[in-house]
Amino acid sequence: MNILVTGSRGQLGSELLELSTKCSNHRFFFYDLPDFDITCRDQVESLCCDLGIDVIVNCAAYTAVDKAETDSEIAFKVNRDGPALLAACARERSALLLHISTDYVFDGNSNIPYRESDLTAPLGVYGLSKWEGEERIRDIAPSYIIIRTSWLYSIHGGNFVKTMLRLGAERSDLNVVVDQIGTPTWAADLAGAIVLIIEQYRKDCLYSSTFHYSNEGVASWYDFARAVMELAGVPCRVFPVESDEYTQIAPRPQYSVMNKSAIKKEWRIDIPYWRDSLSAMLQRLAEESGVSGLDTNPLGAMLVTQGLSQGK
Repeated sequence: MNILVTGSRGQLGSELLELSTKCSNHRFFFYDLPDFDITCRDQVESLCCDLGIDVIVNCAAYTAVDKAETDSEIAFKVNRDGPALLAACARERSALLLHISTDYVFDGNSNIPYRESDLTAPLGVYGLSKWEGEERIRDIAPSYIIIRTSWLYSIHGGNFVKTMLRLGAERSDLNVVVDQIGTPTWAADLAGAIVLIIEQYRKDCLYSSTFHYSNEGVASWYDFARAVMELAGVPCRVFPVESDEYTQIAPRPQYSVMNKSAIKKEWRIDIPYWRDSLSAMLQRLAEESGVSGLDTNPLGAMLVTQGLSQGK
């Protein structure tokens, strides 16, 4: 099959690029700005036609949650209108559209993990734009799979883990929000799940499903930050603070843990525990940065000095 991956320079797209070398049965095509814009109809139509695309994996998104509140036009253009164009292209080519969405479509008022059928109620522009993108896909694409994920991080690009490592090397202590609960997701694990779905995809079937995927377990941002410092060996102390003590422009769901039973059952996917995946990611980051390994000594500062400060 011919598979188009949009947003290929982002965290998830970069992980898919690494995995694609192991998928000899398929041809992957990776595109991102400035070479390819999912909001440009002519580019979408011509590329899908020229490449004979069978599957579109849309990793492109506007993800600046706070900035979206004042930059709503661009957020909706990328997160709603772009997926609509991809859905129309998928319809014309009888292709599958596999689209990545977010836990921010929920308002966070639940106290049990969200199922795919639960009521959505986005709190901010980012979540609303992603929700409307989902709805456009459902209205337009005859065959689609939507995967909602949460708290994505990777060795690629900027993310919470890298920010904590950088701040941990610069400061002796940090305050991190403790009353927002969810689950971190290593982009490499999600990329692996996407490849497993593609391997099981049948071109003679139509799909119309929404799934949840994050790593297993539950954490607050405080728990996540503590684990980063502990596993990387950074001697920075992390203190819990309430959300109202921390300045954020956009509201966040206070609880966005997602139930993953559907994707595990439907596609036979095993999902790792979040701390195990975090440890594996930090090990990879250390190797990329030229550090021999991670143990109980403060190698996090070395990671920052040798890797993150160089933009890795």
